[in-house]
Amino acid sequence: MPGRLPLLPTSVVGSYPVPEWMERLKTDYYRGRMSHAQLQDVHDMAIKAALRDQELAGIDIVSDGELRRDNDIDYFLARMPGVDIPRTSKDFYFDYYDAKVTDRLPAPDGEAPLRLADDFSFTARQTSGPVKFSFTGPFSLSRRVRNEAYDDPEELVLAIARTLNAEARALAARGARLLQIDEPFLAGYPAEAGTAIKAVNVVTEGVDVTWALHVCYGNRYARPSWEGHYDFLFPAVLDARVDQLVLEFARKGYEDLPVIDKFGWDRTVGLGVIDVKSAEVETPGLVAARIRSALDLVPAERLVVNPDCGLRNLSGAVARAKLAAMVAGTATVRSELGAATGRSDLDAAPRTPEPEEPER
Repeated sequence: MPGRLPLLPTSVVGSYPVPEWMERLKTDYYRGRMSHAQLQDVHDMAIKAALRDQELAGIDIVSDGELRRDNDIDYFLARMPGVDIPRTSKDFYFDYYDAKVTDRLPAPDGEAPLRLADDFSFTARQTSGPVKFSFTGPFSLSRRVRNEAYDDPEELVLAIARTLNAEARALAARGARLLQIDEPFLAGYPAEAGTAIKAVNVVTEGVDVTWALHVCYGNRYARPSWEGHYDFLFPAVLDARVDQLVLEFARKGYEDLPVIDKFGWDRTVGLGVIDVKSAEVETPGLVAARIRSALDLVPAERLVVNPDCGLRNLSGAVARAKLAAMVAGTATVRSELGAATGRSDLDAAPRTPEPEEPER
């Protein structure tokens, strides 16, 4: 993990709530009513505010809230050489483009055409703490592309992975130390886990950072797209060259935790303790109980505490309250671990504010 962090560091998965005014402005842009320069100013302001919210909540590892992105797919495909998007206007900013590939994607030439390193650099300049930078993985991106170029769909996945590897190299060169690959579509295609993990290893190849892999059950419109159990990831994910699995538990329950132990996952687990598909704010006591249940199977040194998924579909007030509760509940368990071991340094965690009540 980057830098010196407390035991049970708190983090976010990636996305942050998009205010209503920002939704209107982003839609205006896609309807031709706002310039690109104006939109970038909006993004910059929103990212600064999201970072401030996370810092005030006491989050140890922050993110840019993915606020430059319209959804989990288009930001990447629209910039990817070889991907054709005939119609770039949208009725609503969150809609997906109709993307296709008619020829094989060009091999990376040493450039990073998605310019993700620029996004990271802006975020890193706004905060002194560790930053997690996430991007959608090659398998999920491939599911939103009409493939007219490859006889074998796996070839498209691997071609996208090579482009993302170039981006990861540029991010690391710019100072990124914690990169996360998001695969929100994988749960809908469990038989393809082997292909997805093969592609993940192409993305991470030669990039010396801490790597996380986030797999959930979808979070479109605050609803899961699929249901199931995480056993579909195993044993394939054991071959993934990543340091951390970031998983959804709060909404589903913790019955899948023994699966991780059963198959011998011996790296870090990003433990989902906040249900992002519900506006009900968890209490710090509930968060603490969820962490304690995980400690029966995963040692504290291998746990990171986070929400299930991104916070995009929550209101700002609810998201802030949930993050404050997550930080407070984590602080309780840290104190308990410190008392049990006699380690006073476990109490020397970042400030833990009182959880705020969301606006009604």
